[in-house]
Amino acid sequence: MNLLLFGLLNIIGILLALVIGAALLTWIERRLLGFWQDRRGPNRVGPFGSLQVVADMIKILFKQDWIPPFADRYVFVLAPAVVMVAGLLGFAVIPVTPSIGIAGNWNIGVLFFLAMASLSVYSVVLAGWASNSKYSLLGGMRAAAQMVTYEVFMGLSLIGVVMLSGSFNLTDIVRAQRNIWFIIPQFIGFIVFLMAGIAETHRLPFDLPEGENELGAGFHTEYSGMKFGMFFIGEYIGILLTAAMITVLFFGGWEGPFLPPILWFMLKLSVFVIFFILLRAALPRPRYDQLMSYGWKVLLPLSLLNVVITGAVMLASGPAG
Repeated sequence: MNLLLFGLLNIIGILLALVIGAALLTWIERRLLGFWQDRRGPNRVGPFGSLQVVADMIKILFKQDWIPPFADRYVFVLAPAVVMVAGLLGFAVIPVTPSIGIAGNWNIGVLFFLAMASLSVYSVVLAGWASNSKYSLLGGMRAAAQMVTYEVFMGLSLIGVVMLSGSFNLTDIVRAQRNIWFIIPQFIGFIVFLMAGIAETHRLPFDLPEGENELGAGFHTEYSGMKFGMFFIGEYIGILLTAAMITVLFFGGWEGPFLPPILWFMLKLSVFVIFFILLRAALPRPRYDQLMSYGWKVLLPLSLLNVVITGAVMLASGPAG
């Protein structure tokens, strides 16, 4: 009974932390962007504009929930739910600490994460198609090509980590980094995974599916109200998921001296979330053909090279243990 109660508290606590954290991240991003771009950011509603999130939530909940008459109604409604469900399910395999996590000790954790990342593609593709709008459709097609392409590199970048740890279990991967974080032997894999993660969450500079300049807002052009908000909450959940995976795979997860494990995990995760926001403040958006060329001509060779080098080093160093 105690184990069941602990498991339920784990699930409810992580889900609440994710949704609340994704909402707060909208305020944190605005404040940091204002600081880096030498402007104020939100500063009117509440201390330092901290209640701006609440104001936005009230506004979006009371906006008219309009469905265009030319849209495919059922698919149109389903699409924003898919991105949130995929992001929340992805967190099921994240081991926050040895005792905090829904299924952090699952022996196919890496594969499950990749599966949920693939599932999120359906959200933007279905949204673009169901809207029956040329701007939305173009955004959906861009998203399909971009996300499917960068999933290839994301999967290849993790092969080295799996080879070194000898497991798909994320808890085992964290424990394998007690002596040295995988960022050192797997630096190439880390760079490829980082780039692929930014593209998967279609954050700047890889936000081509939205393309405000040329597509209005891309795949969610026709959305309003809470369905519009679900896309953005899903995007921020995706940022948190990518930062959490980087922490677990390359930076030792909860491992660290002096501080409690959960503080180490949150500290590392926060650094990468802030880095994602800094990219938005600092980098321009490339052309779409440049994005695709960069993936196939740079990231693919790098990820394959990483696998070859890792395998060669492991063979040269002899059998483990």
